Amino acid sequence: MSIPPYVLSLRERVGNDLLWMPGVTAVVLRDDGPRPALLLVRRADTGEWTPVTGIVDPGEEPAVAALREVREEADVEAVAERLAQVSVVGPVVYANGDRSQYLDLTFRCRWVSGEPFPADGENTDARWFDLDDLPPMAPDMAARVAAALPARGEAEFTA
Repeated sequence: MSIPPYVLSLRERVGNDLLWMPGVTAVVLRDDGPRPALLLVRRADTGEWTPVTGIVDPGEEPAVAALREVREEADVEAVAERLAQVSVVGPVVYANGDRSQYLDLTFRCRWVSGEPFPADGENTDARWFDLDDLPPMAPDMAARVAAALPARGEAEFTA
């Protein structure tokens, strides 16, 4: 996984101490076929299937970050339709000892163009899945997908 330069700069100052960072999840749905499909990527670090996730850059709007991550990770263009869920993830301890915790903003997104492939090395696979035939996912990722499936609705807040 590539580490953004600003996170590397922070790590020079705080070492492995806990960093609180904004993150995004993009639940991208494609509805141009006989059945809706969901974009998932297989993470290179864990081998798990997930929606596209990433870190919001300083000053970047979260919805813009979600769409940037979709483009970078899967070479797909999408449009953010709504905020679906707000939750806290972690703390996460990485192999090098770095600790992070994320405020995750999950967005429902609509596919515009592109056929997915693992575009940036963070994933080993990227593809569309029928909503009735999704691969196993971690419970928190399945919850993000479930929150984003309705086309309309208020964002869910984890309490």
